[in-house]
Formats: sequence, structure tokens, C-alpha cells
Amino acid sequence: MGLIKFLFKSGFYSTCGAVGAFAVLTRKSQFTSLSEADAFKAAHLGTYNPHGNPMLRDRCVRRVRFDKIRPELLEQEGALVTEFCKGIWSGKGYEIQRRVLERKHHGPETAGQLWAPEQLAASDYSVGTQITDHFEVIEKTPERIVTRCGGSPRTRGVRANDGIFEMGAKVIPEEGCVEFALESVFYQGLGKTAETIPTWMEFLHQQYTKVWMETAVWHCMR
Repeated sequence: MGLIKFLFKSGFYSTCGAVGAFAVLTRKSQFTSLSEADAFKAAHLGTYNPHGNPMLRDRCVRRVRFDKIRPELLEQEGALVTEFCKGIWSGKGYEIQRRVLERKHHGPETAGQLWAPEQLAASDYSVGTQITDHFEVIEKTPERIVTRCGGSPRTRGVRANDGIFEMGAKVIPEEGCVEFALESVFYQGLGKTAETIPTWMEFLHQQYTKVWMETAVWHCMR
């Protein structure tokens, strides 16, 4: 979440807010609260949030009709969510954060991770893939790719700040559309706390998520 503060200070969000088109552009992305985690994430949280600290949980959803999706992505199982994932990390929505992390952490110890846009656009995001020393793929299915975030993948145990970020793409034949989803869970791992994430930070997180959603969806469209 520290990077959200950085982006705010850098003027990224104020720029978006100054552009009236931002609200129009992202109006189709809707947020819902998550009160429970599925079995995989619940087990993960049981290990890495040992004190049961308060968590920010949300889910951003965007639906797109079949006729707007690149047809080859609908023909092969798992292709859609992988392409959606590529669109997030290699897209313009992640560019600022990628550059910040690159300046801070790109070096010999992280050379095996994904850094360049070309790498981020070509990866299959299999389990174990590490992204810009801040994300690591911990689960992949034909409909979702789950990453651990909030700190360096080199820190294997409980972290001061931690989280789960999931990208999903589900085909809904009866409605003739694809449902794209971004789920986030953020929490303090080390030490017991009763504090929750401030409302202003949650708001900024959601605006950033909307940017990621749009740039990733565009990557999947005709």
C-alpha cells in the first residue's frame, strides 16, 4: 500500500481526477465487498495473517460481451485469464508502479523476475512467477491467477504488510459475456493490530484498480 501513497503524492490520482473522462471510462467497473475467502485463500491467510488482523477485502467486476472479445481467447481453456493478466502487468496502468519498483529493486538478486514490458507481455504466469519484486503467482487455474503481494517474494514468511491479489476471467455463456474480476486482500502480517486501512487509502486503491481493469480488458478486446 506504500506505493499507493507514492502514486498519490506523484500526482497520478490528481491527474486522473482532473480528467472528467476517467469516471466515464471506468463506470462499468463495479466494486463489491468480500466477507469470506475461498478455501485456498483462507488457508493462505491462516498462515500469513496469524493474528487475524483486520483486512481490506474487495472485488472489482467488469463484464464484456462476447462480440467484443478476441475470438481466439474464447477457444482455448485458460487463454482468457492469462491474457487478462498480461494486460495488467505489461499495460500502461502498471507503468508507473513498475518503474518505481525497477529503480528500487531491479538488480542481480531479482534478475530472474519479470521486469520489462516485453517479458510481462509474454509470460504464461505459471505458479512461482515473480513480478517486479512485489508479486508472486501462488495459484493458477483456467479461470483465475492468484498472486501474493505487499512485499518482496524473497521474504517467504510472515511480512509486515501482505496481501493477495487475484485476476479472474469467467465465461458466462447464458449471458453471452465474460466477467473479468480483480480481488484484493490487504492486511498487516507482523504484530497484532486493531487498525483498519484508512478510507482515503481504500478510495485510492479502488481508483487504481479501475485503471488496471480497463487497461487489462482492452488487452483482451478486438
